Amino acid sequence: MQATPAPARSTSVPGDAAIVARNLSKRYGSARKGVDALSEVNLTIPRDRIYGLIGRNGAGKTTFVRIAGTQLLPTSGSLTVLGHDVLTEASTIRLSIAAVPQESRPLYFLNVDELIFLYLMTRGMERREARRRTDSILEELSLAPVRKRLVSHLSGGMRRRAMVAMVLASDADVIFLDEPTTGLDPFARREVWAAIRRAKREHRTVLLTTHYLDEAEALSDRLALIEAGQVKVEGTPTEIRDRVRLPYRVSVQGGFVRSELEPFGEVSAFDGGFLVFAREKDARELAMAALSRGARVALGPVSLEDIFLQIVGRPLDDGMDAETEA
Repeated sequence: MQATPAPARSTSVPGDAAIVARNLSKRYGSARKGVDALSEVNLTIPRDRIYGLIGRNGAGKTTFVRIAGTQLLPTSGSLTVLGHDVLTEASTIRLSIAAVPQESRPLYFLNVDELIFLYLMTRGMERREARRRTDSILEELSLAPVRKRLVSHLSGGMRRRAMVAMVLASDADVIFLDEPTTGLDPFARREVWAAIRRAKREHRTVLLTTHYLDEAEALSDRLALIEAGQVKVEGTPTEIRDRVRLPYRVSVQGGFVRSELEPFGEVSAFDGGFLVFAREKDARELAMAALSRGARVALGPVSLEDIFLQIVGRPLDDGMDAETEA
């Protein structure tokens, strides 16, 4: 197999930007009847970090990843990866990135071992190193027992894990993981998390999209919440949580009108009820009052899910059609 030379790894210091988007927009369809998948997005994603994009289906996450991965052209604005422009230097960018798309299609006629090993060889990796990395990732993601099984004979979750393994075994400077743990059981998800953290320790940048907020919070150094093609909030998980000054939240469905809840704290409406951010004493008092009225109530400390509800007005898993693709 004729291999292309592997690109030299970046020597820039950690903290430099890996991905920079400025006024990035993508519109599908005509100017009059089209749909804006992204609208004036500005993001700076640092090197050697795990960066999470969170949002519902259709929010714009996958469109952003496809543009950054040189699979899709923006309508306007700019985006650079490792200092290279996606419009004029796509070929250079592709030497330094690896991606697991949301709707990935592995080569079904290969077995798991071949899928990973041949991918690394086609990236220009030396044969011995490709063999070492293949064996290592198969063990790390518990795929060694099925290494000789055809990809076509794997379950959907196992196939997804093989695709993630293929990309994480690479030497790419920037890794795009679009919903990497969809369909995985809890144990497999934790193994993938550990492999993603290892990629960060190896001074690689990971751009992760997910609708699992526990995953986003557990892995991401920084997060951006995208809704309707726009960045609604960005920062570390702690910074985002600190946007809510009051440490407890009470979810109330039924039994109250908004004006009755306002004395207890800050009230946000969502489909089917209200979310009240309050001090502990007021939160407990409201919960007891709600129970006495037969309302559905939940009490707990503020979470990323609460921030999402407050900003967007409906839960992250609230159904929407998938993003329109070009």
